[in-house]
Amino acid sequence: MLKLLSVLTFLTLTLPFLTHSFSPDHPTDRRILVLLDDLALKSSHSLFFKSLQSRGFELDFKLADDPKISLQRYGLYSYDALILFSPSVDRFGGSIDLAAILDFVDSGHDLIIAADTNASDLIRQIAVECGVDFDEDPAAVVIDHTSYAVSDTEGDHTVIASDDFIKSDVILGSKKIEAPVLFQGIGHTVNSENSLVLKVLSASPSAYSANPKSKLSNPPSLTGSAISLVSVVQARNNARVLISGSLSLFSNRFFRSKVQKAGSPKKHEKSANEQFLTELSKWVFHERGHLKAVNVRHHKVGEADEPAIYRINDDLEYSVEIYEWHGKSWEPYVADDVQVQFYMMSPYVLKTLSTDQKGSYFTAFKVPDVYGVFQFKVEYQRLGYTSLSLSKQIPVRPFRHNEYERFIPAAYPYYGAAFSMMAGFFIFTVVHLYSK
Repeated sequence: MLKLLSVLTFLTLTLPFLTHSFSPDHPTDRRILVLLDDLALKSSHSLFFKSLQSRGFELDFKLADDPKISLQRYGLYSYDALILFSPSVDRFGGSIDLAAILDFVDSGHDLIIAADTNASDLIRQIAVECGVDFDEDPAAVVIDHTSYAVSDTEGDHTVIASDDFIKSDVILGSKKIEAPVLFQGIGHTVNSENSLVLKVLSASPSAYSANPKSKLSNPPSLTGSAISLVSVVQARNNARVLISGSLSLFSNRFFRSKVQKAGSPKKHEKSANEQFLTELSKWVFHERGHLKAVNVRHHKVGEADEPAIYRINDDLEYSVEIYEWHGKSWEPYVADDVQVQFYMMSPYVLKTLSTDQKGSYFTAFKVPDVYGVFQFKVEYQRLGYTSLSLSKQIPVRPFRHNEYERFIPAAYPYYGAAFSMMAGFFIFTVVHLYSK
C-alpha cells in the first residue's frame, strides 16, 4: 500500500511536465530540448536562446551523447520541440535515435536542425527524411565570389551575405529585413516535387558548393539559386521543421557582426541574423501562422438549431469562426479564399465564404436536388499557415409523398392531354351511338 501511494505521488508530480505538441487549448505551455555538441554553445549562441526564453519557452540543455536523455516518459512526450545543435554527433545518447526523432515529428512536434561542415551521417540522414539533401562531399561548403561578406582580409569567400528571402509575411514577419544574413556552412537542395519543403534563404546565382582548399577538377554538383541555405518543412500533421546548413548562423558573433555585401556600397551596423532567426523561430514554434476553427454551425434559413437531416431544395446557412495564434492571444483570421464544399463523392456545391473581418465566415445556399449522405467540408491550405480540415456529415432526404405540390405546373400539358383524350372519347361515343 505504501509503495502504491509513492507511485501515485510520483505520477502526480511528473505528469504535469509531460507535454503534447502545440495545443490550441494550452498554446503557451512549451518545453524545448536542446541537444549540443559542446556546452560552450550555450554561451556562444546565447542571444538566440535568450530570444526563445524571453518569449516564454523553457529550454532544457543536454549533451547529445548524454546517456540519460529521452523524449518520452510513460508513453507521453516530455518536450514540445527539439533543437539539434550537434552537427558532429554520430549517435545520440539515451533512447534517442533516428526513428525516435522521426516519430517525434510524426506526432506533431517541431524540430530545428543546424548542420555544419562537420555534419555526421546521422544528421544528414535526418535531413534526408525531412526532404532535404546536403552536398555529398563532406569537405564542400558554399562559396560565392560575388555575394560574399566584405571583410578586412580577402578570405576564401565562404562567409556569404545573402538577402534572397522567401516572400511570405507569415513566415518571416511583416517587418522588412533590410540587412543581409551572414551564412557560413554547407548547402542543400530540396526536392521540387515535395510541396511541403520551402526554401527560406537561398544562395545567389553565382554561388556554388565545393572544397575551398582544393582546385575544381569537375563542375560542382550544387550551383546557383538551386542551393538552399535555410529551408523549412510543414508536415501534413502541421509539425514544422527548420533545416540550416550553418551552426554559425545562430551564433552571437554573426548576430552582432557588421555586414557589407560585396558590390554594395551600403554598410549595415548589424547583420539580419537575429531578426531573421527570431521571426523564423516564431513561425517554427507556432507563434505565428497557426489556425484554429471553432463554432462550426449549419441550419435552415430562419432557424437556429442544427437539424438532424435536410430535405432536397432546403435553404441553409453555414458558418465557422477561424482564429490565428499571435504568440500571446488568438486574433481573428481575415482572408477571402476560405471555401466550403457540400460533398458526396464529389462536391455538389462549392462556395467561397464571406467574412465580417472579425473571424466569422458564413454563406448560404440551396441543398441540391439529390438525396444521400453529404458532408460539409472545409479544406484550407495556404502558404505558411497550418492546414484546416473540417468535416460534418449530414443526410439529405427526398420529398415525402405528401410534400409534393398538388399540381405541378410542368405537368400541365400532360393534364391537358389526358382531359382532351377523355373529351374526345366522349364525343366519339356520342357521335357513334346516335348518328344514322
